[in-house]
Parts: sequence; C-alpha cells; structure tokens
Amino acid sequence: MVADEPDESRPDDWVIHAYFEAEPSDEELAALSRLGRGEPQIEHLEDSTDWVTKSQQGLQPIRAGRFYVHTPMHYADRPADTVNFEIDAGLAFGTGQHATTAGCLGVLDKLATEGRSFDCIADIGTGTGLLAFAALALWPQARCIATDIDPVAVDVSRDNAAINGVKLGHGAGELLLAVADGMDSALLTARAPFDLLIANILAGPLIELAPNFVSALAPGGTIILAGLLDTQAEGVARAYEGRGLTLEDRGTGEWPVLVLSSPK
Repeated sequence: MVADEPDESRPDDWVIHAYFEAEPSDEELAALSRLGRGEPQIEHLEDSTDWVTKSQQGLQPIRAGRFYVHTPMHYADRPADTVNFEIDAGLAFGTGQHATTAGCLGVLDKLATEGRSFDCIADIGTGTGLLAFAALALWPQARCIATDIDPVAVDVSRDNAAINGVKLGHGAGELLLAVADGMDSALLTARAPFDLLIANILAGPLIELAPNFVSALAPGGTIILAGLLDTQAEGVARAYEGRGLTLEDRGTGEWPVLVLSSPK
C-alpha cells in the first residue's frame, strides 16, 4: 500500500493505492473502504509492464545543497561537483522527491557549511536510509545508527547502502541499521546520547516522541524534525521548547524543517 497527495492545495486529502497479486476479495475491499471515503476503484495491471522502471521514469533527480539524488535511470546525469546518491523508487519513503526529505538534506548541508560537527548520529524513521547516508558523507568520523519501524524499510536501507558504498557496522564512519518503534531499541539506548538526531516522520509521532528524543540528546545536541505541515510547526516546536530545547530555525514553506538544540 502507498499513498499520495494528488492536489497540493489540499494537503489533508490523500489517495490510497493498494496493490494485489490477484483480484481483491470482498473482505479486502471492505477493509480498504474503512480506510477512506467512497468505494474502491479496481484496475487491472498488465503483468508485462515493468512497474519499477515505469515509476522511476517519473522521478527526476533532485539537488539539495551539495547533494544530488537520482534513480538508476539518471546515473549518467550526475554532476561532478555534487555528493551523489542513487536511491531506487522502491518500497520505502525517502527518495528525495518529497519536500521533507529534500529539506532535511538542505539543513544537513547548511549545518556542515556553518562548521558544525557531530560524532554520534541517529536517523529515526530512516525509510530508504538517505538522510543517514548524507550525514555520514558530511561527518565521516561519526558513528551513525538508522532505524525504522518497518522491517522492509531497513532491508531497503541495507540494499541502498551497498549501492552507494556506505559501510555497515558499529565503528566510526559506519552505519548501524535496526528495526525500532520510535526510541524503543536496546541499540539506540546503548548509543545515546546523540549530538545529532534526525526524525523525518509525522507531526503526531514527533510530539509523542518528544520526551524520548529530548532525553536521548546530548548537552548542546541538535535535533532535526520534519514530516510536518506549516500549520503543525508551532505545535511540534512547542513540545520540544517546553522541554528546554531552543528553536534555531523554523524552516519555510508548506513542509518546514525544524532545527532545535539542547542547552550545553
């Protein structure tokens, strides 16, 4: 199942797409109906179509700061002066096309340009692994852990790490991958405190996880929060400011990226 936002002027309206290997049963259609409004529309997809290639044809490369993110189809178009990542249009969120992912890449680039340095990094809700890859490219001496609640996303991140030459492991300059629901992971507990924590998820979970995120942040640490609409930014920021963090950057646009820091 995937979802998209067909009308940018109506960000709260989503279309859910469910793919089945065979014609869905009445029970499956009833379950889908309960997720939204109206009756599901059924369309038969030809087996001969290469749907991965077809989906990638519509994904143009994006540039955010020094980063250039592309699908395999655009490998030959990579600029020589960028940090390049190849991310398939697959089963996990975070190909760089969405404004939240691109915005996080831009913020990471800005922090590095300002001379900020981080040694212990966490990417919560990593999706494709892209933001963790970018953080390690900027701070190659760091130890980085990337987690996701979805085991499929962790598998996708592992594959993407191999494609992009990101070394997996526990040491400096290496990425550790794990399945975790929020901060509920022995590996996250063992790695904390983090001097950089990235979470590109949704506004509700960001608010719910505020106590755990703040307690896992090192003194003087930085947290990047995304996946929220502009109308939700104040509520998310307030959840963290109320726990002693300072809002450094509220971000701009429909999908702002918040940057907050803990006291030293």
